[in-house]
Amino acid sequence: MGLDLGAARERVRVARALGTLPLLAEALARGELSYAKVRALTRVATPETEVRLLGVGRAGTAAHVERIVRGWRCVDRRAEAREAKHRHTSRALRVYQDEDGTVVVKGRLEPEVGALVMQALAAARESLYQRSRQRATFNAGAGSVSAETPSASQQQADALALLAETALHQGLDPGTPGERYQVVVHVDAEVLADPEQPGQSVLEGGTRVSGETSQRLACDASRVVMRHDGEGRVVEIGARTRTIPPALRRALEHRDQGCRFPGCHGRFTQGHHLRHWAQGGPTTLSNLALLCRRHHRAVHEEGYQVVRLPDGTLQFRRPNGHPLPEVPPPAAVPADPIKALHESHDTQGLHVTARTGCPSWLGEGLNVGWAIDVLHPLAASSRPRAR
Repeated sequence: MGLDLGAARERVRVARALGTLPLLAEALARGELSYAKVRALTRVATPETEVRLLGVGRAGTAAHVERIVRGWRCVDRRAEAREAKHRHTSRALRVYQDEDGTVVVKGRLEPEVGALVMQALAAARESLYQRSRQRATFNAGAGSVSAETPSASQQQADALALLAETALHQGLDPGTPGERYQVVVHVDAEVLADPEQPGQSVLEGGTRVSGETSQRLACDASRVVMRHDGEGRVVEIGARTRTIPPALRRALEHRDQGCRFPGCHGRFTQGHHLRHWAQGGPTTLSNLALLCRRHHRAVHEEGYQVVRLPDGTLQFRRPNGHPLPEVPPPAAVPADPIKALHESHDTQGLHVTARTGCPSWLGEGLNVGWAIDVLHPLAASSRPRAR
C-alpha cells in the first residue's frame, strides 16, 4: 500500500493545530464536526477566533466552511499585505551628530533587512574577537596589560565601524568563511510555489515573512532542500547550490548592465526569475533579469509584473495591469508657456517681479570676523578678554 506523504503531513498539521484549539478538538471527538470541516477550519483558526469559527462549522456544510475559510484567508492575506506594506513604508534610518560630536544612529528595518544587518554585525564582532585574542596573546608575551573588555553595546559599535570600513575598502569576502552569517529563511515548498498555500515562511529567528518575500529572497540565493517525514522530522538534506550559478550570473550581468526596471539602471542588483524556479521556471538566461532590491520587491510584493516578449524585450506592467513604458512620455507643454506660468502663479497667489530674487546687499565689503562674532554661539566665550 502506497503512502500519501502529502495527506500524512496534512494530518500532522491538523493534529498539531488542534493542540491549541480545544473546542474544535472536542467537537471533532464528539462527532459534531467532520474531519473535512476541522481540516479547513484549522487553516485559519486561532485561540481568539476559535469560538466563532466553531459556530461556522456547526452551522454550514463542508462546502460552506471551505468557502468561508477561503474568504477568511483572503482577508488575512490582505491584512498581512497591509502589515508588510506598513513595515516597508515605516523603514527609516537616522544618522546625526550629537552636541558632543558623537554620531547617533537610529532606525527601523524590515525583518529580512534587519536579519541581514544583525548577521553582518555578528560576523564583524567575530572578526574583532579573533583580532583581540591575537593582540592579547602578543601583549601577554610582551608582559603588558591587556585592555579592558568592551561591553556588548560597545562591541556592536565597533562591529558597525568595521563593517563601514570594510565596505569602503571593498574587502568583504563572499566565499565560504561568510556562509555562517547568511540570512536563513525556512519556507515550505508549497508556499514557495504558491504563497496562498498554508505553511511556514519564517526567518531563522522565527519572524514570519510573507510567501512573496520568501520567493524574492529565493530568486537569487543559496538553496538547501530538506525533506521531512510525516512527523516533521528531517530525513534528508540536499547539497547547497546557488540558484544562479556564477557563470550564468556573469552572462546575466554582461547582458543587462544593471536593473532592467524602466528608468532605473541601478548597479547593485539581484537576479530575478521571470517564472520562479519553485513553479518550474528554468534558471536560464532567457528566464532571468536583473533588478535592484527596490524593484525586485516591487515585482514580488507590490503587484508589478514583468514578462519577456517573443522578441526578447521585457514588458513591465503596473499593479492595475497597465503597461509601464521603458521611456516615460514627455511632459505636455502648453501652447503659451509664459501665459500658463503667470496663470499658475496667480492661482497660487504668487507675485513674481524682476526684483523678487534680488538680495538686499548694497555692495559693501564683508567683515567675516564680525559676522562670525555675531552668528556663532561660542564666539563670545572664545573672545580674548581685555585687561
